[in-house]
Amino acid sequence: FGWSWGPLGWTVPSEIFALETRSAGQAITVSVNLFFTFAVAQGFLSLLCSFEYGIFLLFTSWIGIMTVFVYLFLPETKGVPIEEMVFQWRKHWFWKKIVPCMEEGVQLRMIADL
Repeated sequence: FGWSWGPLGWTVPSEIFALETRSAGQAITVSVNLFFTFAVAQGFLSLLCSFEYGIFLLFTSWIGIMTVFVYLFLPETKGVPIEEMVFQWRKHWFWKKIVPCMEEGVQLRMIADL
């Protein structure tokens, strides 16, 4: 986990939030990440005694689920400036239903400001 998906809990959020929501998004992400790290650390020994080697199968399945989630729901951010991330979310097949469209004039003004 530490060699694969572990660091991405810190890297991916730093790339996907737009500038307007970046600080709040990072704060929430760090808080949730630290909470679940604490929960896993507190429960690991008792789960290891209960599940024995099954605990590692549980973590393996979570990595598999996370891989599918990232593949399906996170847009590619390579070469995309932070200012244009909101447009990436609006083009995505799933998130375009959730991320609101801006009015044409506001969108043109944002592009002109870049």
